[in-house]
Amino acid sequence: MRTLSVPFAIVIAGALIAASIYFVNRDRPYASAPLDNEPAVLEKIRGVEPSDHVLGNPRADVIIVEFSDAECPFCKQFHGTMHRIIDAYGLDGKVAWVYRHFPIPQLHPKAQKEAEALECAAELGGEATFWKYTDMLYELTPSNNGLDIGAYNQEGAASGTNAGQLTEIATSVGLDAKAFEACLASGRHAARVKKDTDEVVTAGGRGTPHSIMIIDGEQIPIEGAQPFEVIKGMIDSML
Repeated sequence: MRTLSVPFAIVIAGALIAASIYFVNRDRPYASAPLDNEPAVLEKIRGVEPSDHVLGNPRADVIIVEFSDAECPFCKQFHGTMHRIIDAYGLDGKVAWVYRHFPIPQLHPKAQKEAEALECAAELGGEATFWKYTDMLYELTPSNNGLDIGAYNQEGAASGTNAGQLTEIATSVGLDAKAFEACLASGRHAARVKKDTDEVVTAGGRGTPHSIMIIDGEQIPIEGAQPFEVIKGMIDSML
């Protein structure tokens, strides 16, 4: 019976998304373009992988994969929303949150290095440190390219050793400053960030945050920083 009900739930969820995007975002500019038609994933994204950054049970009934730009003010807002979702549904294994990268350099030139900084935090400190670093970065940044990232403030300055507030965050979560800055200067995580970005663009992402809800193999796009009540309503309709 559950399998038969999923397509109908997806139709309802699509209507909820389209309506909420119009009413929530109609009067303000934002980094995600509203949809013209019913939401659709142009090409399916990959499922949860061992290398993914996941809060919650990776085998949860509902997976929300968020593609985010760390300097996008709406991503900052949605970051808090997703923590509320995990607090409500993650502890009992119903929902998991997967974080992937979608820096948009045309709007936020610093976002690429910030995404790489998140990966350096994961490399040097593990998953718990990744999430601590991510939370602190979103808390500290004023958004719209406002974070001080030191030597990386100037385009192409990838050989510097001072990463400004990125290093401050690293030391605050227990990472070694020199090891962190060496990782960031190496650019070795740029390919990971590009992989995520290429994937979401192929799937139809046009702005940030762009999220995709996965349930029983079906994928539903969520455009923009939808409020907690909208995401909760979608999850409840699925569960």
